[in-house]
Amino acid sequence: MRGLRRGAVSPELERNLMVCPKCSHHHPLSARMRLSVFLDAEGSRELDAGVTPIDALGFRDSKKYRDRISIAQQSTGEKDALISMHGSLCGQPLVAVAFEFAFMGGSMGSVVGEKFARAAEHALEQHCPLVCFSATGGARMQEGLLSLMQMAKTSAALARLREAGLPYVSVLTHPTTGGVSASLGMLGDINIGEPKALIGFAGPRVIQQTVRETLPEGFQRSEFLLEHGAIDMILDRRQQRQRIADLLALLQRQPARAA
Repeated sequence: MRGLRRGAVSPELERNLMVCPKCSHHHPLSARMRLSVFLDAEGSRELDAGVTPIDALGFRDSKKYRDRISIAQQSTGEKDALISMHGSLCGQPLVAVAFEFAFMGGSMGSVVGEKFARAAEHALEQHCPLVCFSATGGARMQEGLLSLMQMAKTSAALARLREAGLPYVSVLTHPTTGGVSASLGMLGDINIGEPKALIGFAGPRVIQQTVRETLPEGFQRSEFLLEHGAIDMILDRRQQRQRIADLLALLQRQPARAA
């Protein structure tokens, strides 16, 4: 099931949240679909949908950055690589955000950082939890320092949530790397990995070339991180709604509710 062609997705696989019913392999899930299956069906609304990126540096590599933005917007139908929504989970109000990996590798630029910070501020105003689903290659190199400063910006927004005693749950999906893993990705009150997700800062190939040693089997996979205490648990995608609802109820000292 791993070599799925575009358009070859079966209805059974879609009903199973893009998890193979035979081998439990977790296929990629778009940000919008992830939020739609995670949040309660009624009452969700998107936040800051109109925020769009600009090419502040006039950056160009093999293509102009503004052309890359346009291509990504056309291919995904999204303005940038993060979607944020206010809704509820099993009746509990919350704010949820998800990275769209198909948009320039889910990279974090100024729009992604701004939307995440605004989502955290909205959770603070509404006095409700924040849940984040990461799928990203890290900071967006085409925005240079503007991208890197989002690491501090998002971390500061999460610090304000923590000061208010509001829970933040971080779900690390495949892959979560670079500047996102080094900031908002690993700052959850509870950090959850999806099965066999690649989670880390630099990729294993870069590390192996740098240290010139063979890395342990499964290095930087969620199972390896759980074994070494870097994350709190691994959750199959099909279990996430109920388990995260239970965790949020526990953190807020509320009775658990069924999905």
